[in-house]
Amino acid sequence: MARRVEQLVEHERRVVEIGDQTARDLVSIAMGKLSLSPTTDPGHYEIAAQQWVGTLVTERLELVIRPKIPLDNLFLLLGVGLPPAAWRPETFAYGTTRDLLPAFASFFARTLERTLSTGLLRAYREAADRLPALRGRIDFAAQLSQPAVVIPVACRFDDFTADIIENRILKAAIRRLLRVLGVPAGSRRLLLRELARFEEVVDTHVAPEAVDRVVFTRLNRHYAPALRLAALVLRNTALLDRAGTADASAFLVDMNDVFQRFLTDGLRRALRGRLAVDDEPIRWLDRGHAVAMYPDLAFRAGDETVYVADAKYKLTGTGRARNPDYYQLLAYTTAMNLPEGVLVYCQADGPVPPRGIEVRHTGRRLLTYALDLSGSPTDVIRSVNELARWVVGRVEALAL
Repeated sequence: MARRVEQLVEHERRVVEIGDQTARDLVSIAMGKLSLSPTTDPGHYEIAAQQWVGTLVTERLELVIRPKIPLDNLFLLLGVGLPPAAWRPETFAYGTTRDLLPAFASFFARTLERTLSTGLLRAYREAADRLPALRGRIDFAAQLSQPAVVIPVACRFDDFTADIIENRILKAAIRRLLRVLGVPAGSRRLLLRELARFEEVVDTHVAPEAVDRVVFTRLNRHYAPALRLAALVLRNTALLDRAGTADASAFLVDMNDVFQRFLTDGLRRALRGRLAVDDEPIRWLDRGHAVAMYPDLAFRAGDETVYVADAKYKLTGTGRARNPDYYQLLAYTTAMNLPEGVLVYCQADGPVPPRGIEVRHTGRRLLTYALDLSGSPTDVIRSVNELARWVVGRVEALAL
């Protein structure tokens, strides 16, 4: 039976006839990233997309949730650290699909191909083994545990190997993506070809947080874009294997997280040498350090925090910020003793938000800034640079 295809845009609501079993399958694989509510008509459900975009596939239904921003700009946001040519439109079938999964699979496969073009990254790693001849140094603890055994010798040595965390992350992501339904045959072949390079890398479970623990140096910095994409695969794929029926799968990307990461990286680059940018630094709401806060962006001049910003991907339908967003920013500015802060929103459609408000009795200003993501990738980069200049201008004005 051919799967029916339904398309939504992020945050869109629609009533569809999908049947009770398909609804249960969607709930199982969406894991809270999609809302389904039964209506008074049997088999009809209201599907409410949230900030997650991508594809969910069940036995009878393929649900595509499209981003509100152009797909090439989404890959600009995803491909932090890649050269501009990496997200050229000809890389993807933009004219034939608006589905994120096929385009992402191609994007990830091509990024892997580019990253591994000079071979797998290798590094020295301490190893222990019993060998017929001494290598490195004797492992006295292991050797004395079997004092009567002279050969093989318990050794500790540095092994120059490809079985390192960076390669384990990439291998785990390739295997995970190959299990997701909807990956095009061409991308699947390319992923399988790249997977063959990882023969000496062990198969192991890798948590997405492992990428955050990788320390980048000049030796492994070229791996950074591929590792960020791998983290997206590991973080945003869900799989459901049900005996006796077709597989179901989901690939969903959190636009809130993608927007924040892109904004942080872009501002950090644009403000280098003028202001330092701290992402999610810990700050305390109270004097006793009992209530911790983590603003998305804090800007420093030397050791002094001089401005604060929060990334908010979505506006309300009226173009205004949401009340909780203002409350959150007010808490940041109050606790950090700053006269002003800004909410940075993704502007791709709808009304532009008002510039800001002044809080009664405190005089603190809570501003909003619309970052335009509706143009070309070049336009988007220009918009980030304009935001960086705006932040510098606000800091300078407040210092007068």
